[in-house]
Amino acid sequence: MKRILVVLAAACVSLGAWSQTADYRIIPLPKSVATDTTQVFNLKSGMGIAYDASDPEMARNAQFLRGWIEELTGMQLQMTPDDKKAAIRLTLGLPTDKKAKKAKKNVPLTEQQQEAYAITVDKNGIALQGRKHVGLFRAAQTLRKTLPVVGTAANGIDFPFTKIVDEPRFEYRGVMLDCARHFFAVDVLKKYIDVAALHGCNQLHWHLTEDQGWRFEVKALPELAKKGSVREQTVVGHNTEVYDGQRYGGYYTQEQCREIVNYAAERYINVIPEIDLPGHMMGALHVFPNLGCTGGPYPVWPQWGISRDVLCPGNPETMTFLKTVVGELCDVFPSKYIHIGGDECPKDRWKTCAKCQAKIKELGIKDDGKHSLEAQLQTWVNHEMEAFLRDRGRDMIGWDEVLEGGLTEHGIVMSWRGINGGIEAAKQHHRVIMTPTDYCYIDYYQLKNQWGQPLGIGGYLPVSKVYSFEPLIPDQLTEEEQQYILGPQVNLWTEYVAYPQHVFYMLLPRLDAISEVQWCRSDQKDFEDFKTRLPHMKQIYNRIGVNYCSGVE
Repeated sequence: MKRILVVLAAACVSLGAWSQTADYRIIPLPKSVATDTTQVFNLKSGMGIAYDASDPEMARNAQFLRGWIEELTGMQLQMTPDDKKAAIRLTLGLPTDKKAKKAKKNVPLTEQQQEAYAITVDKNGIALQGRKHVGLFRAAQTLRKTLPVVGTAANGIDFPFTKIVDEPRFEYRGVMLDCARHFFAVDVLKKYIDVAALHGCNQLHWHLTEDQGWRFEVKALPELAKKGSVREQTVVGHNTEVYDGQRYGGYYTQEQCREIVNYAAERYINVIPEIDLPGHMMGALHVFPNLGCTGGPYPVWPQWGISRDVLCPGNPETMTFLKTVVGELCDVFPSKYIHIGGDECPKDRWKTCAKCQAKIKELGIKDDGKHSLEAQLQTWVNHEMEAFLRDRGRDMIGWDEVLEGGLTEHGIVMSWRGINGGIEAAKQHHRVIMTPTDYCYIDYYQLKNQWGQPLGIGGYLPVSKVYSFEPLIPDQLTEEEQQYILGPQVNLWTEYVAYPQHVFYMLLPRLDAISEVQWCRSDQKDFEDFKTRLPHMKQIYNRIGVNYCSGVE
């Protein structure tokens, strides 16, 4: 018995020693990692993090790193501005930048190049270098994910000597959250942003309005959010015609929206708001029934799906309403991208609406043999909103339906009904965000056993399929056309996602998979290797307190 206890003790010591070593095989995998495992630098509590104290942005990134290290390992490091003897040093600029500057004068950096960083571990400690501040943030996140998750690192953490050089593959790396079908508190949004930043995302697409609720405060129209955000009840399950009888609502004040924008900006994430128009507008029509073709009444919709009642483009008050709403949206959100939706807009009402038919005649819309008169009327709405946004220095994003009837030069297409919309848009030299349902709709079930999971909208999208996505479509797009693909995005719609725990369950680990699609070169990707790196991410999720799906298919 004594001999067995000695062996067990030795095994525990061995396991403890292993768990105290940094592991550079993280998610997403860096572009280049060269490691010498025969030499290590030991990081211990009390050591210092050095940074330029005169640089508030760098100081913030250093504080982030200090907090993450303590959160995962229990080690407390000291902030030691400008101390070259510190264990961790943050500096701006990469070793290759001086040579590159001489060779390429006046050549602007791409978005990806601005996010480039390097991490060096040697006998002198750990050096984090970023071409820009955002690169330092990415470097700090990478170092965070190399840490073992331990109760306390009494003997410090061993970092094998290494040289990491990294930058993302795509300039746009998005994740979307629908807060219109179900409303989530500001703190949940912040946690969502934190998790997105952990995975290298740089865009949060925030879906704010729907038939089931209007969530954005418009100060010029105070009743819009107060009344349009509340539905009297919600259907139970998949439109069963059984309702829960409970009033449901909530909206974000402009001050809260700015709070979210600022919180995201500190983590180098841009917030793209979406006001979906001219369909999905029952929340607004409930408050302003004169903006619909029939005059209402219109309830805030208690069921899921697509309402036939949409805004009336023939009513001049409609465009005034839209420009008031989107104008205030631009005041609150500094994003260069503004999303106007444009999807799933039934034209039934327009066909029989005298005002809409009169507008078609006024605009001189004729049968072009490709698009209905009503489809061309929606194109007019899209163009009006795009011009309005361009006057404010913004670019319009729309779902791929905006291609129908023609898109102006600066419009951006979000391809969701498969990849064909994105292919068509890229061939027309429009910028594209790839988010096809088959690979990027994470409201689908992620395990084959649907009965063992929380209720979902249907479908099956396992982690492996998300991981297999290739956004550039090389067999159908030339290299020049591929340049118009900004990047991919995953979308979380929330008809059946009502609670924060369910949000993160649907998000993770599929966000891990899309993060490698967004960040890594296609030749780097290996799903079997990815699965060996995933358990460590789950340890981090446990420590930071976010839910996830434990199964991986």
